Amino acid sequence: LGSASIELWLSEHDVEKKIVFSGDIGNKNQPLLRDPIYTKSADYVVMESTYGDRLHEKPKCGYVEQLTDIIRETLLRGGNLVIPSFAVGRTQVLLYFIKQIKEQNLIPEFPSFPVYVDSPMAVRAISIFEDNSDSCYDEEAKALLAKGINPLSFPNLHLSITTEESIAINDEATPKIIISASGMCDAGRIKHHLKHNITNPKSTILFVGYQAEGTLGRRLLDGAQKVKIFGEEIAVSASIQRMDGMSGHADQKGLLEWIDAFEEKPKMVFVVHGEDSVTDTFADLLVNEHGLKAMAPYSGTQFDLVSGEFIRIAKGKKIEHQEAKPASDSYTKLKIAQKRLEKVIEASRGLTNKDLEKFTKEINDLCRQYQIPETEGKKK
Repeated sequence: LGSASIELWLSEHDVEKKIVFSGDIGNKNQPLLRDPIYTKSADYVVMESTYGDRLHEKPKCGYVEQLTDIIRETLLRGGNLVIPSFAVGRTQVLLYFIKQIKEQNLIPEFPSFPVYVDSPMAVRAISIFEDNSDSCYDEEAKALLAKGINPLSFPNLHLSITTEESIAINDEATPKIIISASGMCDAGRIKHHLKHNITNPKSTILFVGYQAEGTLGRRLLDGAQKVKIFGEEIAVSASIQRMDGMSGHADQKGLLEWIDAFEEKPKMVFVVHGEDSVTDTFADLLVNEHGLKAMAPYSGTQFDLVSGEFIRIAKGKKIEHQEAKPASDSYTKLKIAQKRLEKVIEASRGLTNKDLEKFTKEINDLCRQYQIPETEGKKK
């Protein structure tokens, strides 16, 4: 759970070098999970820089208080609160906050508001969190478990797995909270929930994590008046909000604490995993203020770990972001029709042989109509 750094020891011609890949460097003092553990030594470091140019803004009030206000305002309007969230980590933290809101009765006007987690991966992750609580939870969460309290469970929590369950969420008129993936809104079930709620001025879309440049989530945060979802241009009328400081990534201060924890300075730090301007800014900071050798390499750059010299330094070129292409609405309807057909077939057990043969012929005729030719896709 959370993220992990990777340590590699590489040997060539009796020369051994240690490389550390930072992975996503976590935030300190976050709910539920333990703080990140620092690495002490490395010859070379490859480190992330997602927030290498900024510090997280802490909310004027706590996370629970901020979330309480947003939930109350949305429910009072009669709308839904839709939260795009990463399936592993962020979703579980949100449930942890919502449990506190419900247990402390912080929204007495709506004491039993429903919460839907609509992400099969997030649902599986909840089970993993619960199964590994002893090794991964922080002391506060462990204290709850010691009292027999599950920090990720509360009344009126609904975990959605099937497509039918997901579709039914928007058929229910009761104001609710919907937590769904993906966190940047470029794929997954969240796009269906956005389509159903983004035109409603009573609803709120709440962002609780990083939104990369070019993603649907970033466009919404930047104030887009219209966005395309499943190829359809949709006007944005819902309230767009964000919770600052909720990121699982460390900010500039946290990144510097991580790299400064090395007891001996690495021979070179390669700064990656950030927007171009951010990686350059952070690499310059490491060089100018922390006395490290560092650079933000472009893809294609080659470096000899034995000699400690660059073989080739690649030039950068802009990579256009391509939006993920999820299943279309039409394909979703086709999958629903498939389920209906399966139920009809199951219900046909009592029909006469004549009716069954007729039914079978109709299905086979339909299959032949859309069948891919046998020669297509074969090697010649």
